[in-house]
Amino acid sequence: MTANHDVAGTSEQPSIGTLVADATSSFSTLLHGEIELAKLEIKSSVRNAGAGAVLFIAAGVLLAYSLTFGLISLAEGLVTLGIWRWAAYLIVFGFLVLLALLLMFIGVRRVKRVRAPQQTIDSTKDTVTALRRVTSDHQASHRA
Repeated sequence: MTANHDVAGTSEQPSIGTLVADATSSFSTLLHGEIELAKLEIKSSVRNAGAGAVLFIAAGVLLAYSLTFGLISLAEGLVTLGIWRWAAYLIVFGFLVLLALLLMFIGVRRVKRVRAPQQTIDSTKDTVTALRRVTSDHQASHRA
């Protein structure tokens, strides 16, 4: 038993069990770190997407209510000022469409701020490259 212990003790390379345990522990730590980084990056993107979506919804609701309630009263008000009825309705409609387009434009700008979690992607690519390098180096040392 002492002879086996001495042989194992003088060995320069760790056992397969130790390597597997170290790899598992390192991979678990690395995976947790990648997940936390992704969470942080995605949280920012979700905020921007949410704000853009709210503006799109606001534009739709505004347009719907404006068309049903505001068009008639505003157009009739213009008619009382002496504008032809068809022109008054067209002016009011054009104003509301421009307002809705403005809200949509602002919403598009907010949604375009949504970004992919670039730090996580870069970090993951670096990790894969490092693991491939270590694996190929390890395989090359066993072949020799």
